Amino acid sequence: MEITIEQFEGVIADLEAGRLRVAEKVDGVWQVNAWVKEVILAGFRLGVVKDMSQGQFPFFDKDTFPVRKFSREDGVRIVPGGTSIRRGAYVAPGAIVMPPAYINVGAFVDSGTMVDSHVTIGSCAQVGKHIHISASTQIGGVLEPAGALPTIIEDGAFVGGNCGIYEGTIVQEGAVIASGVIITSSTALFDATTGEFVPRNADGRVVVPRGAVVVSGSKPLSRGPAAGSGVALYCPVIVKYRDEKTDGSVTLEDLLR
Repeated sequence: MEITIEQFEGVIADLEAGRLRVAEKVDGVWQVNAWVKEVILAGFRLGVVKDMSQGQFPFFDKDTFPVRKFSREDGVRIVPGGTSIRRGAYVAPGAIVMPPAYINVGAFVDSGTMVDSHVTIGSCAQVGKHIHISASTQIGGVLEPAGALPTIIEDGAFVGGNCGIYEGTIVQEGAVIASGVIITSSTALFDATTGEFVPRNADGRVVVPRGAVVVSGSKPLSRGPAAGSGVALYCPVIVKYRDEKTDGSVTLEDLLR
């Protein structure tokens, strides 16, 4: 499909306004709008490298993807200190972005969400309402292949500091990810409340269940020469499901908003 610069500009404008999303939930199932990602990718082909230097900091990028501009009317609180939000990203009114943070093209950050210091939200990642993404956490992005579902953090979740959520992982509503947890497409997630590993969804993706509280853990090697050696592999563990005590520990102070 040949994409013109006019078509690209229209899609980018719709992404920034929240009228269009790279992925959306349809009848309870997340679906990717592959054609939107194809248009974003076309923007790199259509653009030329431009000097975007600011002060003493040299930057050179495609002119189709400058830093996005905001105004007070956008209703987004962007605290000074080095944050960059790329063109084609949506940040809803009522969101808060602490410095320094980076939000890439195609990402969607909904209202009431706090993006804390040193957080990166990758290309096309979908982040819901009233989420706290704590300091130094990375939410992985994906542009290629065009049909690949991005990383998704659903409404009301809490992601602790120094976490990494990558490769199409879905964190469902209200889940709590403790500090230091890493989840990728090859991560085995163990549910200590059932004694079973959490099955992947129909697309083979890791899904953190609704309201699950996940901490870092390990599992012993059970096969091969190292079995029984005491060596263990990293394994995030669901230790419980959200309750009033959990809610109290992850609630953001209203004063911060």
